This record gives sequence, C-alpha cells and structure tokens, in this order.
Amino acid sequence: MRSPLSLLLSVVACLAFAASPSAAADLVETIKRIKAGVVGVGTYQATRRPPAVFAATGFVVGDGLRAITNYHAIDEELDAENRESLAIFVRDGEQVRQRRARILKQDPKYDVAVLGFDGPPLPVLELSRGPDLPEGTAIAFTGFPIGSVLGLYPVTHRGIISAYTPIAIPQRSHRQLDSKMIQQLQDRFFVYQLDATAYPGNSGSPLYDQASGRVHGIVSIVFVKDSKERVLQDPSGISYAIPIRHALKLLE
Repeated sequence: MRSPLSLLLSVVACLAFAASPSAAADLVETIKRIKAGVVGVGTYQATRRPPAVFAATGFVVGDGLRAITNYHAIDEELDAENRESLAIFVRDGEQVRQRRARILKQDPKYDVAVLGFDGPPLPVLELSRGPDLPEGTAIAFTGFPIGSVLGLYPVTHRGIISAYTPIAIPQRSHRQLDSKMIQQLQDRFFVYQLDATAYPGNSGSPLYDQASGRVHGIVSIVFVKDSKERVLQDPSGISYAIPIRHALKLLE
C-alpha cells in the first residue's frame, strides 16, 4: 500500500499535468490576439538607404489609430529638411508597410509616448485599469528583439513579476549621482522587475497577463537600466516594465 505522502505527491503531479496544457493553450490563444496589435516604431526617409530605421516596439490602443511606445525611442529630432518622418511598421502578409506617425502626447518622466498614425484602424489591445500586479504573476511580452535584424516578426517571452521595485536607489557615493538620478530619487515611482529577458528592440513591448492578454505594463530597457544599473560595468540580464497606469493618464 502506498504511503499518504506518496499519494499526495501523485495528486499534486496529476494536477500540475492537468493545469499545464490549459495554461499553455491560454497563452497560445492570447499571443494570436496580441500579435495583431503589435507594431514596429521608427523613422522613414525615402532617400535614405535603408529608408526605414527601426527604433522600438509599440502596441495599438484606443480607436485603433493610436499606439503606445517608450518616449526614449522617439525623442531624437527628425531630419525635416530631408523629409524624415516618424513611422510605425505593420506586417501585411510577407510585406512590411510603413505608416506615417506623429506624437500625440508624451511623458519623459515615465518614458511613455502616445503616437497617432495614418491609415485604417488596427486591432487594439485591452489595457488593465486594475491595481498593479503582485509579485509572482505569470506574464508575457511580445515585441521585436534585436529590431529588424531578425525581421519584423513578433517574438514572445514569458516569465513572472519577480519584484516591484523603485526606479532609482541611493548610491554609495555622490560621484555616482547626476541631475537625472537626483530627480528620480526625489520623486521615485515603482516599476516591474521581470525574470524574462528583453533585448534591444523590445522597448515599448506590451507586458500582459498570459491568460487574458490584458496589458499591465510597457517594457522599458534603456530608461530604467540607466537609473538602476548605472554602477554596473556590464548590463545585467534583468528586464523592467513601466506600469500601464502611467500611459492611461496620457490617454485620458
């Protein structure tokens, strides 16, 4: 006869086996919905080679003609004299099409920008209006790691919320401080720390709940690492995301 402990372990294993396919199925369906609303963000100049320059990821919201991305990805001045314009990039079958875009609203403090773009509306992502996610929540994010080098095919990474942490922490020496960090220490806000690795090009990707696809944050690499990991000689593999409530303020 099997011991009570052995029986308990068997039950737990069966439950885990039963739950896993369901969770995987949820994520498969969620990714299908998410991918339709994820776009590339960059600039376009017809006389340049290549004419399209990829900067970050964005995702469609609202009426289908707006997209959220990171402010740091679009804060450089455009070459208006040579007709360089802000653009989003959308995959249409095997073709990648660019649409002229413009900045509607921006918030450098939280590294968020809202873009408007031309053309017919695109599928939109649902934004969470609930509280911030607790640590341990299963999440995923979809975007374009390494930018257009790997092609404009959305890639998904998954993990959990590993910590809810301040944007900046006190440094051991005043020599490690500058005006930006001093400001962030005085007016701190919290960001999500993730155990899934984001890459250059993932900035602006939607961070969402694996089951529902509801967006809870915006992946931000350069902006957050510049505050939290400045003392490191080499960047860590830790990724961060800005809570979506900071973008909701701009949309409202």
